[in-house]
Amino acid sequence: MKLSKELIEKSKEPFISELENYINSDVELIVKVKSKRLLENKNGKRYLLITFEDKTGILRAIDWFNAEKNNSKVDVGNVVRVNGKIVLYDGRLQLNIPQDSNLIVLNENEYSYERFVSESKIPVDEIISKLFEIIESIRNKELKQLLEEIFKNDEELFNKFKNSPAGLKVHHNYIGGLAEHSITVAKMCDNVAKIYPWLDRDLLITGALLHDIGKIYDYEINSKGIEITQTGELIGHIVMGYEIVNEKIKKLNLRGISEKLLHMILSHHGELEWGSPILPKTPEAFVLHMIENLDSKLNRIQNIKEKELETNPNKKWSDFDPNLGRRLLLKHTERG
Repeated sequence: MKLSKELIEKSKEPFISELENYINSDVELIVKVKSKRLLENKNGKRYLLITFEDKTGILRAIDWFNAEKNNSKVDVGNVVRVNGKIVLYDGRLQLNIPQDSNLIVLNENEYSYERFVSESKIPVDEIISKLFEIIESIRNKELKQLLEEIFKNDEELFNKFKNSPAGLKVHHNYIGGLAEHSITVAKMCDNVAKIYPWLDRDLLITGALLHDIGKIYDYEINSKGIEITQTGELIGHIVMGYEIVNEKIKKLNLRGISEKLLHMILSHHGELEWGSPILPKTPEAFVLHMIENLDSKLNRIQNIKEKELETNPNKKWSDFDPNLGRRLLLKHTERG
């Protein structure tokens, strides 16, 4: 979905990450409704608590004046135009919605989807060129044939792969994120195989390129950003990835490809409580888990540092990140 150039240029509403510059100021925002609750205080007065989001963050908002009206007006997932005053409440930013606010639910042609989803900073042509270069380096004929079938011969699957995100919120959550993550993991695995030459380099790199292939069915990108699909909710990318690769192996009658590759897909999350149905039990599966986990964490850290320093260049520590379970040092100084 694309807007006219004129409409995009007129869209000057700040992103949530920029709102630290608007404390005690009135703003107008285009945001998505992440959650809402109609509550009542101890005096029996009703108020509406809303969480808004865009691609840069989340924002709490409160409506003391038109709580029931606006609660019935908007649904979770709606993109809205809302005005109000940005304040600092209990240590975090909050939007106070005034009595005369006109909260408007927007149609898809009234805002840019780019407000809710980013693209990889690495050009897609560069990512894909590296993908084909890596495939050419595979010496095992059957593994190479499998990769070519998936990434060269299956046009529909390949187009999904190069445009898909690798996550909803945690890491590589942007257009092209899946391809970027897969290529980075493959490159890192290649380097590890040079240090430990007793590893099966071709198997390791093939597993790296295919470990998240099931994510092409996990997410969809629409006017509201990245959303998880029914398949993603009910089945998930590990099972879907196993099915995709296993079907291709059967189609090509690749008898020489052992269960080790499918094991890498099933075990790449590393722990049962992290979603893997089986623990890594081969050296290549263990390496893949460690490296793909490392890349996802570093991508998360990079995004946190960039977003927080963009809004406050002098900020030393990040906010607490629930996914990483810690705050992060943003800027190093000689003395703590």
